[in-house]
Amino acid sequence: MTHRTLCAGLLTAAAATVAVMAISPASAQQTIKIGMTSALTGPYNEYGEGARRGVELAIERTNAKGGINGKKVELATLLDDQLVPDRAVQNMRKLLDDKDLVAIIGPAGTGPTLAVIDMVTVDGRPYMNPIAQATTITYPDGGKPRPNVFSFGLQNDVEMKMQAQYAETKGYRKVGTLHESTAAGVGAAEVIARQLKADGKRGPVADESYNQKAQDLTAQIARLQRADADVIVYTGLGADLAVVRRTMARLNWSVPLIANNASLTPPYQDGAGDLVVGTRGSMIAAFGETPLNPVAQEFADAYKAKYGADKFWGSDPGRPQLSMSLTVANAYDAGLVLFEGIRLANSTEPKAINKAIEGIKGFRGVNALYTFTPEKHHGVVERDLSMFEYTKAGDKIALKIIKE
Repeated sequence: MTHRTLCAGLLTAAAATVAVMAISPASAQQTIKIGMTSALTGPYNEYGEGARRGVELAIERTNAKGGINGKKVELATLLDDQLVPDRAVQNMRKLLDDKDLVAIIGPAGTGPTLAVIDMVTVDGRPYMNPIAQATTITYPDGGKPRPNVFSFGLQNDVEMKMQAQYAETKGYRKVGTLHESTAAGVGAAEVIARQLKADGKRGPVADESYNQKAQDLTAQIARLQRADADVIVYTGLGADLAVVRRTMARLNWSVPLIANNASLTPPYQDGAGDLVVGTRGSMIAAFGETPLNPVAQEFADAYKAKYGADKFWGSDPGRPQLSMSLTVANAYDAGLVLFEGIRLANSTEPKAINKAIEGIKGFRGVNALYTFTPEKHHGVVERDLSMFEYTKAGDKIALKIIKE
């Protein structure tokens, strides 16, 4: 072999090595791998376990239809954060260190999500927020969205505006607010106060907060009672709302209670029993509609075939309960939109996927018709909601759309 031939061979090999190095690990894979952290165990695991099921059902649906541009989708890494911010940060570091992951599905709650969101933004890969509600997750300064963050939960600014307006239409004049002390709770109370003032009121007559999982809320309820609130607008989780409702009953205080969608879940009914009857709240309307939209019906059929009529499904054998929209279906929709973005981009390069998602218009999911733009990165809007009320017929308690 001549010196010239040897050099040419070495240059060819070097060029091939550079070409291989230029191909990202994600683009070279035969499967499209995603990662996820969520509250799979712990006191709020219904949110994380529901999100896991939603993502896995979306993957199964996509793969059954041939995958994405010929590639199968895989939930390659699934981690448990127990809805604890520190755990979520540790998990997210592991996910972001894995360059084979094309996209990330985030935690189920606002606290863990806020703890990781800056890390995710810097990383740049598509990040789907399935449940967390704080508006600042997607819009950190109230304006331009984070370039790679897309939200499928019901944002505070959408839901709380509706709740405040509902209180106004019902004629309540002394609104009291009660909320968890998290960023989601504080942000929700601020939205309600702004909306009340915009409607000509002075704002809440009292505003009370509490720490998640608190078992004694007597002081907060008593202060709202002394302020002569004629309605309570609540933001928190279901298990905590059960403590609120039991405390109100013990103090023999029966003013109306308007709650957020994240609290109208099985743990509320489990903890408060028949006391839930009469509680009203805003919910994504998908499973309250008749008939279900085609994607919602397909989702319901797939869920029941895989899991049966379990605690997420609820007591009605004919259709899922409304809380499925915020514990399973929104994560399912997050998966479908992500996979549609990858399909449209025909790439696993992060910027290409993010741009493709921003171009999605009128994509039919379970909970909504999804439209995203460079300025709008949240999916669920006011038209996707209705007000609901817990009712009881015989021995069955159910959430029903309020028709007024």
